[in-house]
Amino acid sequence: MIATPDDYSWFSRGRYPDLADAYCFTYVRGLTPEELVTRLGVRVEDCSRMRLDELTKTAYSSYDGKNMFFGAVAVGDWVLVVEALGGLGITEEIVMPLSAGTRLVSHYFLEVKLIDYFSWIEDGKIRFEFVHQEGYSHWVEDGKIRFEFPDQEGYSEEMPDELVETMERIDSVYPGLTDPHDGPAFLLAERLTGITLTPQLLEESTYLCGVVPGPR
Repeated sequence: MIATPDDYSWFSRGRYPDLADAYCFTYVRGLTPEELVTRLGVRVEDCSRMRLDELTKTAYSSYDGKNMFFGAVAVGDWVLVVEALGGLGITEEIVMPLSAGTRLVSHYFLEVKLIDYFSWIEDGKIRFEFVHQEGYSHWVEDGKIRFEFPDQEGYSEEMPDELVETMERIDSVYPGLTDPHDGPAFLLAERLTGITLTPQLLEESTYLCGVVPGPR
């Protein structure tokens, strides 16, 4: 069953005033939260465990524009990383090694600058992406995925046919210029991870939280 736009209408500024306007969700397959923390270069013993409200409050109170505060929780065979004001999932020098030997999916939104990003990375290769001001790396035409970024390096040459059905659905239920954060990113992440993001998942999870130092 493919999700519809209304399935994610709950993720709103009214319900999550400190998250919905500045978030990054990153999914990594086959890692535990502790393994993810270690890959990020953070010591597990330096981390703490928090619920979502404390995570978002800490992210805002500690924000300095450099260090990135995150929370990680196991969801089946995946680990979900939640950030308020963070950008681990769109930082190339972080996500490329983090995706080594596995699949990584992330989506990011910053309302104050109207910036959207979405990435699907497989073992260091970009399979699919939405880039701010450039659009989707692939689009559906006549039932086929068409590559839109032929002049850019770093993308897998293999076309992601498994997204055709989802892309067609997005094309049929959203206006052509709908931003990913308004629904498409959630549908794509669900298709690629098998995880349905829900209020219960976000609010009832206990996250392993830490800080990735920014460049000095």
